[in-house]
Amino acid sequence: MLVHPWDAALDPDEWRDFVVSQGFGQLIAPGRDREVPIVVPTQFVLEGDELLLHLARPNPVWHAIDENATVLMSVAGDWAYVPSAWKAIGDEDPARGIPTTYYSAAQLTCDATVVDDAEGKLAILRRQLAELEPELPTADPEVHTRSLPSIRGLRLAIREVKAKFKYGGNVDLDHRLAVADRLANRGGPGDAAARAQLLRRSELPGE
Repeated sequence: MLVHPWDAALDPDEWRDFVVSQGFGQLIAPGRDREVPIVVPTQFVLEGDELLLHLARPNPVWHAIDENATVLMSVAGDWAYVPSAWKAIGDEDPARGIPTTYYSAAQLTCDATVVDDAEGKLAILRRQLAELEPELPTADPEVHTRSLPSIRGLRLAIREVKAKFKYGGNVDLDHRLAVADRLANRGGPGDAAARAQLLRRSELPGE
C-alpha cells in the first residue's frame, strides 16, 4: 500500500481508533505456493496488540494458516468519492478538477495462533460479546459448549501496521473545507464518516 507523507497517520496509535471503529476486515492467508491467497471477510476484536476472532471449522483458511502462519488483516472504511468539480474553488474551472476517493485503510501483518481448546475458544467468544453486545443480557457462551467443536479460534499477534488516511492532505485548507461542505450537503453513505476524518485531520471543528 502506497502511503504518501500527507496520508500517513498523525500519531502511532491513530490506526487503533480506526480499526476498532470498523471491527470488520478481510483476513488474507497466503499459505505456501498457492496461486491465490485465501481471503475471509470477518468480524474481529482488537485487544492490545492482538486481534481475536473465530471462524467455522470447514473454512479453507485453516489449511493456508497451517502452511504459513503469517497473515494479513486488511481494514478499509470511512470512504467517499470526491467528484472532479468538488476539487475546484473560486474561479477555478470545475471541469479541470481531479476526482479522487477519500478513505482510511490499515493493513496489519500478524502471526496467527489457532485456538482449539474449549476454554481458549470460550475466552475469545466472551471477549467478542463484551465488545459487540456490552449492554445486552447475553448468556455466557458456555451454554453452547456442544457447538464449540464446529468453530476454531484465532489469535493474531500484530507484527507490523501500515496505515493510510487519504483526506486531501496534499491540498490547502480552503480546498479541504470546500470538500467537507459538499460532503455534508450530499449526505450519501460514508460521507459523514469521511467528512469527520477530513475535519479531524485538518484541525477543523466538527458539527
